[in-house]
Amino acid sequence: MAWRAISETTPGPIWAGLFAQYWPAYRRWFLSEGADARPTYLECRTALQQHMPEIMPLYEALCDLAGGGDLSSRFLSFYRPPPYLSGCSQAIWPGKEPVIVRNYDYNPLAFDAIFLNTGWHGRRVMGSSDGLWGLVDGMNDAGLAVSLTFGGRRIVGDGFGVPLILRYVLQTCETAAEASDVLARIPTHMSYNVTVLDRKRRFATVYMAPDRPAIVSHNAVATNHQERVEWEAHARMTATVERERFLLQRLTLHVEPEEKFIGAFLKPPIYSTAFDRGFGTLYTAVYRPRKGEAELRWPGARWPMRFNGFVDETRSIHVPAPVAQQKPA
Repeated sequence: MAWRAISETTPGPIWAGLFAQYWPAYRRWFLSEGADARPTYLECRTALQQHMPEIMPLYEALCDLAGGGDLSSRFLSFYRPPPYLSGCSQAIWPGKEPVIVRNYDYNPLAFDAIFLNTGWHGRRVMGSSDGLWGLVDGMNDAGLAVSLTFGGRRIVGDGFGVPLILRYVLQTCETAAEASDVLARIPTHMSYNVTVLDRKRRFATVYMAPDRPAIVSHNAVATNHQERVEWEAHARMTATVERERFLLQRLTLHVEPEEKFIGAFLKPPIYSTAFDRGFGTLYTAVYRPRKGEAELRWPGARWPMRFNGFVDETRSIHVPAPVAQQKPA
């Protein structure tokens, strides 16, 4: 995988270049069920205005940079996108410093491989990109970190793709309580578990679903089910229960040193080698929201990122051969 760390303070030519590069693949994915399966531009815009009005100027600026087309604007709304699944594990270190660690388990052919650092609308946000402005994990300059795991349910409903919801949280919230309230009210099109952690080490995990009210929990661990396993085949395939038990056990014993806790994510059973099933670990992310620092890690490699001193660069990371494409890269 060719990873890129990219920064751009305001939406401009760098982001437009990324869109031009990735749009052909995203367009194929967006139309995978036919254009009529996706909501119209008016429906997308109305939904954004209703649920995330604060980011409308940003959405409109990105649509303009993408060329202002109907299809691209519908895609960028993240409103009722095609369904997709992932694996993932995440947990909050039980030590004094607020630290969240997560593994992102997915198909390398269906991932942006971009760590994006933005200053859009006066809020500095950095994190792992999905859909070119959505995020699967990230942190803002107010000291709030977020991360998601798939919730292990097949139900698809009326709502937004969760990467945009994470972007919205980091653009508009500063504390775990504010983030929890937002996550509980915004409709999601599939089930996801979003863990939030702020600079004062207040945290929550919100179980979001399209067909029932969100549940705000004080759980420090999330894998790929919510309060109970509801999709047994997926649970067996991803070993979600086994991973949760492993992490919970680490939290209930003595407080491990931070490095030892992070190291557990780089080894089985948390680190997944199931690339043949589309659930291999693409990276381990470490966020320290009080310090404004993040890291991407792999076995034998680490890549530090900081709000102060962010460096744009490219790195090559070897991962096992991927399986057939599910979502574009």
